[in-house]
Amino acid sequence: MFSAIDEAHMRRALALAALAMNHATPNPRVGCVLVRDGEVLAEGFTQRPGDAHAEAHALRNARTKGIDVRGATAYVTLEPCNHFGKTPPCTEALIGAGVSRVVAAMEDPNPNVSGTGFERLREAGIEVRVGLLAQEAAEINIGFIKRMQTGLPWVRCKVAASIDGRTALADGESKWITGEEARRDGHRWRARACAVLTGSGTVQRDNPQMTVRGVSTVLPLRQPLRVVFDHQGSLQPNAKVLQGGALVYCSDEVSVGLPSNVEIVRLPDASAPTKIDLPRALRDLGARGINELHVEAGARLMGPLIAAGLVDELLIYLAPRLLGRDAREMFSLAAPATLADAIAFDLHDVGRVGDDVRVLLRRK
Repeated sequence: MFSAIDEAHMRRALALAALAMNHATPNPRVGCVLVRDGEVLAEGFTQRPGDAHAEAHALRNARTKGIDVRGATAYVTLEPCNHFGKTPPCTEALIGAGVSRVVAAMEDPNPNVSGTGFERLREAGIEVRVGLLAQEAAEINIGFIKRMQTGLPWVRCKVAASIDGRTALADGESKWITGEEARRDGHRWRARACAVLTGSGTVQRDNPQMTVRGVSTVLPLRQPLRVVFDHQGSLQPNAKVLQGGALVYCSDEVSVGLPSNVEIVRLPDASAPTKIDLPRALRDLGARGINELHVEAGARLMGPLIAAGLVDELLIYLAPRLLGRDAREMFSLAAPATLADAIAFDLHDVGRVGDDVRVLLRRK
């Protein structure tokens, strides 16, 4: 169905889509390559929200170079949009430019698109082929796809631990269990997220900034939205995580005066009013356009998230050292009645990062 040449151009489009990893949110990350007679005419990838989508970016680059793209094939990693949002439809841009063929990796799961882009292109006489490297394309937009299908973000929990699964000594000392390279790698995962979540316990103990630092980006760095779950209303207004703005979910009214640029959302759990309704909080984040939620928190927040079936992925860095039985655990979870009842994950990827091991697990 597809030639080796088609695959080569689509792989290039996927590489371009990856360039939008850190700035496209809440839009999908898309790449586009325009080719005619074996020659690459222009390339593009998703710009910041409100700016050009991948197809429009490629066409703009072609115009800048004075290139006529009539008769070209457009290789795109996602179905071109066919509706007006912050930008005009990409289908009309491709039709107007005279493209004769579109090869797409996958259909857009957005209900506003969902096949209508392909239909419009075919109505205009453009040949459309779909399904080339679809799995790879879906991986780049794993959070966007989940949000479109469920209304929830893709939730990733990041943990740095010793090889015996401990995250800190009994007194809370944890700097640094893993090495510098693992910490840099963790910031790259933060950078791709739409929001970074922590709990008020972690804020009280470590006073983290929860910002992205030391990461090179294609466009100027976009800091993810910082989110705090504070079921006790214990956050202090001078907490570093709140500086510059944040979103706080709480179970009751926050009793301290937080900065004016901090949004407070009260979501008590009906079955336990002193707790936060976790599913409602994640649905609210999904409604705000959060595709990927990166969680860096303590065992007492990550454990309930996992137990509630709300965590899609575990990003675990393991250091080659032992902290012993009195050190702090990764997740606060009740023991299963049997091994068959244990919460199960699939091993998605394992690799070495400096002197540490990075393990990526996905919920079965």
